[in-house]
Amino acid sequence: MEIIKSNITLDAKGLACPMPIVKTKKAMTQLEGGQVLEVQATDKGSKADIKAWAESTGHQYLGTVEEGEVLKHYLRKASGEETIDKKHPHVINNDDLQSKVASNEHIVILDVREEAEYAFNHIPNSISIPLGDLEKRMNELNKEDQLFVVCRTGSRSDLAAQKLAANGFTKVVNVLPGMSNWSGDTASLNL
Repeated sequence: MEIIKSNITLDAKGLACPMPIVKTKKAMTQLEGGQVLEVQATDKGSKADIKAWAESTGHQYLGTVEEGEVLKHYLRKASGEETIDKKHPHVINNDDLQSKVASNEHIVILDVREEAEYAFNHIPNSISIPLGDLEKRMNELNKEDQLFVVCRTGSRSDLAAQKLAANGFTKVVNVLPGMSNWSGDTASLNL
């Protein structure tokens, strides 16, 4: 395979969400518009995370090459006003979501973490659609439902909430900080 040239290579191997995104965001500040960043990661979820982050900030996701356990993601930095680090405007904290769950309100909790993360620890009755599958599985969700989107730290769920809102979902709320600090009831799949 031909070697893909990049201006900067970022080593994010061995890091889990949200660190590959945090380091990617920092590395992008060192590039000039039009330059290419190669992000080397081992977290399988980083493919969907980095692609979604690039789309939400205006940078161009070029693609990913797999070499054994290492995923090499390529991003092109947008120039000037193209880059806007958007955040979904509607958020709720874990405690307020726990109150809604306890009061049996009709809400839908969408967990956008990877399947393995969901399998071992999730909010009871939540729906699992990993961020990387969201675009093709959006039709499984009702646009009229109030959706509370959760991930491990609030980063992937923010990207998912933006994507849902851009596709006509009007009652979307990002849950912060997410499962990393969830103290309510949890369930796991019987493996």
